[in-house]
Amino acid sequence: MPSRILPEHLLQRRDLWVGTRPAAIAAEPTGHAALDRLLPGNGWPRGALSELIVPRPGVGELGLIVPLLARMTQAGRRVALVAPPHIPYAPALRAAGVDLAQCWVVDANQAADIIWTLEQLLRCPAVGAVAGWLAMADERVQRRLQLAAEHNGDAGGAVGLLLRPLAARQQPSVAALRLALQADAHGTQVEILKSRGGRVGHSVSLVMP
Repeated sequence: MPSRILPEHLLQRRDLWVGTRPAAIAAEPTGHAALDRLLPGNGWPRGALSELIVPRPGVGELGLIVPLLARMTQAGRRVALVAPPHIPYAPALRAAGVDLAQCWVVDANQAADIIWTLEQLLRCPAVGAVAGWLAMADERVQRRLQLAAEHNGDAGGAVGLLLRPLAARQQPSVAALRLALQADAHGTQVEILKSRGGRVGHSVSLVMP
């Protein structure tokens, strides 16, 4: 009969590779339970970029991110919207729970100004989440923003959201999470294009407030 090998003896053998559990992903809930169930960490990754592919303004992108803005501002963290195509309707944000005193809206037109503003805000420890509308963002720019989100100063890092046009779907991305949005009969369909440590190819239809 072969001798019995105890688990602790296996750990001492150099000819065996010992796997480890993947590190837990720090995340902030999106506020949409059906989407959270499909994402590692059950939400927006912290200390990382998430990319939202939006074919045109008004397909539910604000409704997707407003729960995050509300939760952050209610906790005393600042949030920022950089270069949105339209100025968000303040009463609607307030009705959704966003503390307007903690919410910055930054108007910028030039790509260089948008990138610089995003980088500074993502590094600021007082800022919990930053959403920026940026048409052109190559891998070099994305890595700069990714590093800024990682070095936010908060233990888990900032939540960085890049809202990109449809053409960006075919471009390489360093984002930890990529979602494609489009309007459907029920509200907004969200497709997971990339999810570091999670599942891709899944779609969920969300009813936006």
